[in-house]
Amino acid sequence: MDARLNFLTDPTAGRAFKHLMSAGRALKESALPAPTQELVALRVSQINGCAFCVDMHTKDAAAAGETSVRLNLVAAWREATVFTEAERAALALAEEGTRVADAAGGVSDEVWAHAAKHYDDEQLVALVLLVSFMNLANRMNIITRQPAGTYQPGQFH
Repeated sequence: MDARLNFLTDPTAGRAFKHLMSAGRALKESALPAPTQELVALRVSQINGCAFCVDMHTKDAAAAGETSVRLNLVAAWREATVFTEAERAALALAEEGTRVADAAGGVSDEVWAHAAKHYDDEQLVALVLLVSFMNLANRMNIITRQPAGTYQPGQFH
């Protein structure tokens, strides 16, 4: 599969990506735990069917020491015993925040309250921004059919 557009060679994309990469770095440096960030990014990408981002976040998480068992079970996290309660709360918020069209009320009060039990306001802000950021990245990659499989860990950091 060939990409429909090359974001790396387009001048408009280059200017926009400069800001997007800056936002991504700010999220990486946030108080939200790094393993949680990768699990959330991976789950949002799985839901959206973004192969490029699934490839990237699986490889980045593995390079950072995440286990293959946990990475393989992200798609079925509800039935898996390898995630902490905090991670489960983050994954639930990520799912409802991604599937807003499927739930007329968006993120439920129950899911929000569960996340708020495990994360402070600074971490919740980072979590909301990460879910939103990943949905943006997924949509850009899906629309332009960015191919997956060649990403090298840390390539965009």
